[in-house]
Amino acid sequence: MSEQSIARSEAAPAWVRRPANLASAVAAELVGRIVRGQHAPGTVLPAEPALCDTFSVSRTVVREAVKMLQAKGLVQVRQGSGTTVAPPAMWNMLDELVLAASIAEDQGLSVLDDLVVTRRLLESDMAHTTAQLATEDVVRSLRELVDQMDALLDDHDRYADCDRIFHDLIMQTSGNRIARAVVRALERQVGNSARYVGQPQRERRVASNRDHRRVYEHIAAHEPEAAAAAMFSHITEAWLVRRGGADQPAHLRH
Repeated sequence: MSEQSIARSEAAPAWVRRPANLASAVAAELVGRIVRGQHAPGTVLPAEPALCDTFSVSRTVVREAVKMLQAKGLVQVRQGSGTTVAPPAMWNMLDELVLAASIAEDQGLSVLDDLVVTRRLLESDMAHTTAQLATEDVVRSLRELVDQMDALLDDHDRYADCDRIFHDLIMQTSGNRIARAVVRALERQVGNSARYVGQPQRERRVASNRDHRRVYEHIAAHEPEAAAAAMFSHITEAWLVRRGGADQPAHLRH
């Protein structure tokens, strides 16, 4: 291959490089364009021939990509009216591509704020249930994790691993598989986001593990209301510290 060909290949967009699933690649690009507002809500997507030309793919690929967009709630397909971009209220924000694009394009922190509000509601409810159901083995495991995190305050990565295990054990013990799945899906999307994770400072880990110990103690004492309140406060305060700024929306405090 010539140097010019190599250069063209490296500069070409994803759909031109012929990934294994062209329809998924086209759908991913269209998700980004819709979330960025290049195709605004209420407008009609370009017709099939135009999309075929834009992405250098067949009509079959375009139709499959549009079906994917429809499944994500991004478009509505009506016979004779074309494919219309749906309003944001209809988008499936739990979809991996939609959520990732929304976070990337959010000029403020509103999407992450909503994610935290959702997470704390679910996790505080699961902590409430776990305080009622926790066995001696669960209580012992939570205590060991809290003690281990105290010993890992100078090791950000290992502390973060224990942190995830601590929260997941509480979610697992609650038995609420749907709530756990939602929280895990949300966390996967933001786990590598610098805006969500913040700076890995030791004092933040110290404060965080004080909260963990409070949650553990209420679970160990089988105090559902207190465990729920401690988890709610922990997730809220940790995020407020990480997000910083003076423009903290009121709903984060309630």
